[in-house]
Amino acid sequence: MTSSTLPRFVPLRSGIWLASLCVLLLASGIARGELMKSVAAYQGPMDELLAQAAAPRYANEVWVLVDDQASTLSLYRGERLLERFSPVSLGRGGAEPQRLRGSRKTPLGEFRVSRFNFESKFHTFIGLDYPTPLHARMALQSGVFSEQDYDDYFAHYRRHGQPPQSTVLGGYIGIHGVGVADPEIHSRFHWTEGCVAVTDAQIDTLSSLVDIGTRVVIR
Repeated sequence: MTSSTLPRFVPLRSGIWLASLCVLLLASGIARGELMKSVAAYQGPMDELLAQAAAPRYANEVWVLVDDQASTLSLYRGERLLERFSPVSLGRGGAEPQRLRGSRKTPLGEFRVSRFNFESKFHTFIGLDYPTPLHARMALQSGVFSEQDYDDYFAHYRRHGQPPQSTVLGGYIGIHGVGVADPEIHSRFHWTEGCVAVTDAQIDTLSSLVDIGTRVVIR
């Protein structure tokens, strides 16, 4: 086993992420008291969002729930479960409220399906609108984004109708199949660069039931 293929039972949660964030913020000259406020602000809005997001918005809404702890992807119509896929694979770096480019973490949050690529090397790719405005706001509050970064994010969003994919927060997050990857690795480890992976058969099923704008919650 290598460091890039971590088993699902290894806890990859907040400790390493918080330590890294503290180093980053201290290097930026943020005092200890301000640092702790930044960490709290960074997680608080996402905690509030996720507490409310894992429920249908209306009676017949088709929506997706990805559960990091359970390693499942569930598709619902309203409160009725249509499909459940398990195990699913997330980023090799774990899942956190906010990811940085190259961290191999899966971002937690509430997203919308923004695009489909049926010629992906991972069989089919269902793109999500990460980083969302909430991720941008948390990045500003934590010191990861400068004011200029924040303004540039929204300028790009207004101009193109979708978030930029090349900021320090990274991008190109979605749900995809195994494709050219190893099915055995998929069944045993979290192996992606930050996306959610299911089998090729499962992504075929999922892509036939969701559409542009479908809500996806990763918690």
